[in-house]
Amino acid sequence: QVQVVESGGGLVQTGGSLRLSCAASGRTFSNYAMGWFRQAPGKERDFVARITSSGGNTYYVDSVKGRFTISRGNAKNTVYLQMDSLKPEDTAVYYCAVAKYSSGWLDVPRGYNYWGQGTQVTVSS
Repeated sequence: QVQVVESGGGLVQTGGSLRLSCAASGRTFSNYAMGWFRQAPGKERDFVARITSSGGNTYYVDSVKGRFTISRGNAKNTVYLQMDSLKPEDTAVYYCAVAKYSSGWLDVPRGYNYWGQGTQVTVSS
């Protein structure tokens, strides 16, 4: 059974940093893309960043470019999201997701097969 577990959320002041971690287990993930999404209260779940199976390519939503960095661990079943220069508008529940197939849907939730339970990130002004 596949499990996806996030950690690292918390409360931080504007301009601060957090590092989210995600660990997937239950099968080999070296061929799977992984991504991060976030969902603020009353809003849809939005794409934040994703990384290819090899870790060689990364993609970001415009609002986090230059501030967030996604990376994969050596074992390929872990993914990290380094978040710097945080803003109040980054406040949301952050979800890690794993995609079994490469497709044109990797910037939307439907492109992913496995999800974590989410971790809360709160940025105070």
